[in-house]
Amino acid sequence: MNAIRPEKVENAETEPVDTNLAAVTEVEAGIRDFVRNDIAYLRRPAAGSEPALDPNAEATVTNVNSLIQRVAGTSLAEIENLISELESLRDLLHAEGQRVQREISGYAQLSQAAMKSTRMIADNVAQWKRAADGLRNS
Repeated sequence: MNAIRPEKVENAETEPVDTNLAAVTEVEAGIRDFVRNDIAYLRRPAAGSEPALDPNAEATVTNVNSLIQRVAGTSLAEIENLISELESLRDLLHAEGQRVQREISGYAQLSQAAMKSTRMIADNVAQWKRAADGLRNS
């Protein structure tokens, strides 16, 4: 396994966060401007017929839509990537948990076998001691 020092992790995480924050701020500003421009005609009194959108407004709408699709597409891809990584980590942790349980079970069985062997040896030594004491006393 790789060991990464905390200072390196913090530095590696702050740069993308700053870049992502700038991108999110830019998208939010674009969305705000779009909504203000798009809803502005609703605040004006109706003039009998609906005015056609000017080419600048249509270009802005198209630009904002493409920007949202690019940002959302990248975000969705990142989220799907994170989900797949988390699922693989979950599987790894599950497999490691089962392995640890098997190891603990093996150690418990080994410990019980060692305890039984120790008892048997202690009982045999006690019997030999009694036999030796019996021979000395006779």
